[in-house]
Amino acid sequence: MTAVLQVRKLCKNFAGVQAVDGISLAVRRGEVLGFLGPNGAGKSTTMKMAAGFLPPDSGEVMVCGIDMLRTPLPARQRLGYLPEGAPLYDEMTVRGFLRFCGRVRGLRGARLRSALEGVAERLQLASVWERGIGGLSKGYRRRVGLAQAIIHQPDVLILDEPTDGLDPNQKVVVRQLIRDMAQHCGIIVSTHILEEVPAVCDRVVVIAQGRVVAEGTADELAQQVPEGVEPSLEAAFRHLTTRGARLQGAVAPGGRA
Repeated sequence: MTAVLQVRKLCKNFAGVQAVDGISLAVRRGEVLGFLGPNGAGKSTTMKMAAGFLPPDSGEVMVCGIDMLRTPLPARQRLGYLPEGAPLYDEMTVRGFLRFCGRVRGLRGARLRSALEGVAERLQLASVWERGIGGLSKGYRRRVGLAQAIIHQPDVLILDEPTDGLDPNQKVVVRQLIRDMAQHCGIIVSTHILEEVPAVCDRVVVIAQGRVVAEGTADELAQQVPEGVEPSLEAAFRHLTTRGARLQGAVAPGGRA
């Protein structure tokens, strides 16, 4: 099946620090890809480049066959993005903000009304619909951010820590929403909550120090532990990401590991 999101050899350098170093990945329609790595591994930077919010130093991003760098507007129209700590307009009501987002996405009339009703129901926002965003809890703010990412039913959905700040019941709702959305689009999800991975993700990519260090299903990755260690995703994550850091540190300038 053709990938709806294709990232090839992305690189990004900040003031001499190689934040992303040749990352490649692909997401197909109907698939949820988990994107894992420790803090500072380059996850958010990669997702910002994939979403068109940050230009790469080199590499390629294709959204539904559209080149993000050459024709960014058509590519972004096919994509929904929830960044970590998504900025919201605190002075607007939930309804007003999502109506604004829908109009920016080209929705009008009956289509806009239907989209607003849909996200209000799916993310359980009815009780705060007319409230100002500035007065909402962290959990509700996160749900409003997720609502703006899905209001136009995108072909590609990029979610950076989508359950951050949610209580356990809200997390269950969002996990189910992700599974439901994946029937119609391709989704990439970054999370630090490893128990979410087998519940939500079909496949996983693990990065460390800006490089891909492992890829496979959650069950396959759980087996990648040192001899004598009981297989688990948490143990594998620690092993893969610390090993990746060691290999990175062993590379001399201009040399190979």
